[in-house]
Amino acid sequence: MSDGKLITFEGIEGCGKTTQLRLLARHLEDRSLAVVTTREPGGTPLGERVRDLLLDPRFGPVAVSELFLLEAARSQVVAEVIRPGLDAGAYVLSDRFADSSVAYQAGARGIDRAAVERLNTLACAGVVPDRTLVFDLDVELALARARYRPSTTADNRRFEDEAIGFHRAVAAAYHDLARREPHRVVLVDARGTAEEVHARAVAAVGDLIP
Repeated sequence: MSDGKLITFEGIEGCGKTTQLRLLARHLEDRSLAVVTTREPGGTPLGERVRDLLLDPRFGPVAVSELFLLEAARSQVVAEVIRPGLDAGAYVLSDRFADSSVAYQAGARGIDRAAVERLNTLACAGVVPDRTLVFDLDVELALARARYRPSTTADNRRFEDEAIGFHRAVAAAYHDLARREPHRVVLVDARGTAEEVHARAVAAVGDLIP
């Protein structure tokens, strides 16, 4: 494994993870540490095209097609962004990674978890997060945030439009991940101001920062 560190940001829609990624990136940069940020799906030209397809309500991929599209984008971002960043010794911060497929496609869509994990292993090519932060927030509150934030539009709200039961299943799957892998996956209380949550996130990765 390389000298870099991979920190991934996970959670249900509207949990605030993207804001927290930006705040942690700034925190690390203020300490003169090299930082690379990316997102899933996305992060590469191919991945961004896949993202447009996946988020657009006009398209309705079945669960397995959705998973295959995500894994294709994931493989590309690992090869083009994440692996090179780690090899260069950077802190790579990713807005979602393989755990999203465990939570969404296995936990909520009902695809066999072992099958999802096998595809994740193939797409990730040996890359495993050093720390995964799951921003934990009440499902109803988070979903209300997600549905009414300015960046949610008619062209990208396919997941926000899922029923509340879907989002509860995603949240439950993230909690299960934290129970299964407590040394890697950390639940971060996402209640309060962005600054309060940021302080909790910094504490959760403190052992990875010199």
